[in-house]
Amino acid sequence: MSVPSTADALQSLRAYPAFMRYWCARLASSFAFQVLSVAVGWQVYDITRDPLDLGLIGLAQFVPSVLLALPAGHVADQFPRRKIVLVTQSCQWLALLILVMGSWQGFLNEGLILTLVFVIGAFKAFEFPALKSMVPSLVPESLLPRALALDASGMQMASIAGPALGGLLYIGGPVLTYGLSALLYLTSLSVLLKLQYHYVPAVRQPMTLNTLFAGVSFIRARPVILGVISLDLFAVLLGGATALLPVFARDILHTGPWGLGLLRAAPAVGALIMSFWLARYTLQRRVGMTMFGAVAGFGVATLVFALSTNLWLSLAALAALGAFDMVSMVIRGALVQLETPDAMRGRVTAVNSIFINTSNQLGEFESGILAAMVGAVSATVIGGVGTLVVVAAWMLMFPQVRDRQRLKE
Repeated sequence: MSVPSTADALQSLRAYPAFMRYWCARLASSFAFQVLSVAVGWQVYDITRDPLDLGLIGLAQFVPSVLLALPAGHVADQFPRRKIVLVTQSCQWLALLILVMGSWQGFLNEGLILTLVFVIGAFKAFEFPALKSMVPSLVPESLLPRALALDASGMQMASIAGPALGGLLYIGGPVLTYGLSALLYLTSLSVLLKLQYHYVPAVRQPMTLNTLFAGVSFIRARPVILGVISLDLFAVLLGGATALLPVFARDILHTGPWGLGLLRAAPAVGALIMSFWLARYTLQRRVGMTMFGAVAGFGVATLVFALSTNLWLSLAALAALGAFDMVSMVIRGALVQLETPDAMRGRVTAVNSIFINTSNQLGEFESGILAAMVGAVSATVIGGVGTLVVVAAWMLMFPQVRDRQRLKE
């Protein structure tokens, strides 16, 4: 593992202005989406006072992200990716303008808000594979892990500060909050317009079942990619402790809403700190075992959190959980991107997004069902132990991942 200085690490990425523009645009759009999410949730609940409607907001985002993932991956590999991102973000910006005008003029209702959330989710489904597939072409292969870590740090900053900013702005009303979100999307678009990135597919292919599922076939034929993606799927599916945080905060740690806020922020804080570390230090050897070790650490941190009755120990465990997850995410992301040819990156990224969205959503559902049956502590312990079992099983089932020494071989 090389140890450059922080200045050298930052300079190594600053030398690639296209990536820095990409990062600034993604940071702005991520902040915009986080601010938007807070405003939508608060406004819908303010209108209906029905908690079920908050679940419908999540459903309105989840459904298009899964149903449109494969077509979005095909489009990302068949058309200029920068143009796809510009078009999809422009459409999200227009949807935000409707939210601004609707809040200002008073014609927004629950149905219109949910429809606009669904529309934004649909365009975001097409934006994601196109945007993520651009990264490997913006930096040299040797700097890709560092670039992915810096990219992830921006997303973590948005997930920590974005909701807080959105909640603070909502004191001034939804018009102000949606307005800032629209301004941030406009900032992202203006930066992307200056981004030098060119991708033209060698051969245009019509959308067929074979082309739609080409990413699935590609992953199945490559044990390294299949191993790392499926490992994350089952580890997150079993280790979904964060879904039960309200139970732990109130009934086990005996804290109030402020403590729940700290618990929810802790994984993101740990992930952010680790992303800065990974942006400085390059993973250069035994990356397979490092990833298995990180997922095992995720399981151990889940167990510590499950058995803790002290708020500060629980916060430390959750921060460690987020840090271990970040290591796994960066290695997984680099391996998937480096093992995939550019012409397939959109479809492979789309399949990966299905795995990620499914594991997060089903993981929360699984944790809730199991907690209802055996209690929150037992459910979380089972999840932590299950994660460790999955790590051991995957080390046996995927020796290609276990024995992987470098990100690029």
